[in-house]
Amino acid sequence: MATSVSATGCVGSSFYGSWGTSMTGEDYTALAKSTQVRVGRGKPVRLQPMMKNVNEGKGIFAPLVIVTRNIVGKKRFNQLRGKAIALHSQVITEFCKSIGADAKQRQGLIRLAKKNGEWLGFLA
Repeated sequence: MATSVSATGCVGSSFYGSWGTSMTGEDYTALAKSTQVRVGRGKPVRLQPMMKNVNEGKGIFAPLVIVTRNIVGKKRFNQLRGKAIALHSQVITEFCKSIGADAKQRQGLIRLAKKNGEWLGFLA
């Protein structure tokens, strides 16, 4: 806090007001209205994940994938899909090792495989 001495010898400060007053009356009411927060009591809204396939249901294999998912169930289907994706990634990795491709090229091939899978409808 900045203090200064005036010509009359009084110590002044940058504080305007008094220590003994409290906020009452109009000032308190205006402040209370401006800081009032309303809390909703309803069920919290959960946002859907943003990672969505733009070609969902549009690829040549999409109908087959959707029928299979409906027959085996969503949970089991996702487990099988995860295993298939992991196996395909291992095949890509082994291929990259055999031709001497580096990790960046391998990652590019895996991304290309995902993009092709979306386009063909495997990720419907």
